[in-house]
Amino acid sequence: MNRLSRSFPGGVLVLLIAMEACAQDAVSLLRQDQKAVQVTAYSPKSAGCRGVAIISPGAGGSEKGYQYIGEAMSSLGYLAVVVGHQESGRGALREHLRNHGLREGLSELITDPNAYRGRFMDIAAAKVWAAFKCNASESILIGHSMGAATAMMEAGARNKLGLNGTDSFSAYIALSPQGTGSIFPQNAWTDIKRPVLSLTGNRDDELGGASWETRTEPYMNMPVGCKWLGVIDGATHMNFAGFGMSRRTELLTTQVIASFLDGIHRGDCRTLNQSRGIDIRSK
Repeated sequence: MNRLSRSFPGGVLVLLIAMEACAQDAVSLLRQDQKAVQVTAYSPKSAGCRGVAIISPGAGGSEKGYQYIGEAMSSLGYLAVVVGHQESGRGALREHLRNHGLREGLSELITDPNAYRGRFMDIAAAKVWAAFKCNASESILIGHSMGAATAMMEAGARNKLGLNGTDSFSAYIALSPQGTGSIFPQNAWTDIKRPVLSLTGNRDDELGGASWETRTEPYMNMPVGCKWLGVIDGATHMNFAGFGMSRRTELLTTQVIASFLDGIHRGDCRTLNQSRGIDIRSK
């Protein structure tokens, strides 16, 4: 196993550990505050690089998850980077659960402003490194659950945590986004102008027991202009993370992501290719 330390523009230091399987690279970065960020990179399976796709996991997730999205984005020609978030990863979640129990501990973690500040720095470090490796201007931020909240904040959604995103990505993909509640106030998404794909399932209920339909609220509230919403029949919250009987959800998720990105490139976000098992709408 080869190790290589290098410096990249923007002060990002990297330790690259080459891995044989699945064309993955385990990479260790240093973010703005000099804390380590662990990521898994999937090189584009094409001669060139179409763009950069940064993937932000849900609470308790890690850079080792969401392989199906990393591989799908790689197949589409993107340099895909799954980011580990130490302030809201497995260790942080375990500590919150130990102190507060399942529901209260998870709720406390996903409303912690410092956890999101760490996420923003993690994503920024990954984006700087990826931009150096991929000579393309396109950048996509993909997030699931807490990662979806991160993506929506970055895109410009108003929130109750006092956080401001930089809206530095070309487009955003939110898997299991949150509606009005402990993170976002009513009408939080009206200022989001970039293309956004929101995906949920009709078994993707909220933590507090609210219906999956609350997850469609960001789409409903965003202004017209390359906004998509997909609802997968039978998909649960954890199916989007690759757990449970998730193969069907993974397949439909990656198919609609490919269609969404193709629509952006064609300049035609209104033309939808409907597939069995998913309801897609656009505006």
